[in-house]
Amino acid sequence: MKRTATAKWQGGLKQGRGHLNTQSGVFTDQPYNFRMRFEDESGASGTNPEELIAAAHAGCFTMALSGKLEAAGYTIEQLQTDCEIAMDKDATGAYIKTSTLRLYATVPGIDNEDFQRIAHDAKANCPISRLLNCEIKLETELMG
Repeated sequence: MKRTATAKWQGGLKQGRGHLNTQSGVFTDQPYNFRMRFEDESGASGTNPEELIAAAHAGCFTMALSGKLEAAGYTIEQLQTDCEIAMDKDATGAYIKTSTLRLYATVPGIDNEDFQRIAHDAKANCPISRLLNCEIKLETELMG
């Protein structure tokens, strides 16, 4: 299976601008620029690559966890994962330092030990976790 996306960019780093397009069409000429990526912490001005990585990681991990819980015989009432990508900078430039997954789960009949084991296995083995070259943290809250 292959998925594609295209980035188009015009101009220099700080004054330039670009557009993102995805194979599915969910993004069509979605604008992005330096300000959206490094200056607007609110995210109100538009998207950036790190936000897209956060969405991909949250979605991938949650699906992997769902499959692992189901395979273990559990029925999932609800899973919600928030993901925070943190960047840092060193002598070579900016890099992604951590991806923190915050999981809120309602899974009737599961004990915390089994839940933690399955959640950490999903964290370690979802395709996006395996792709990322950063520390991946998992915080969990088993509800109900």
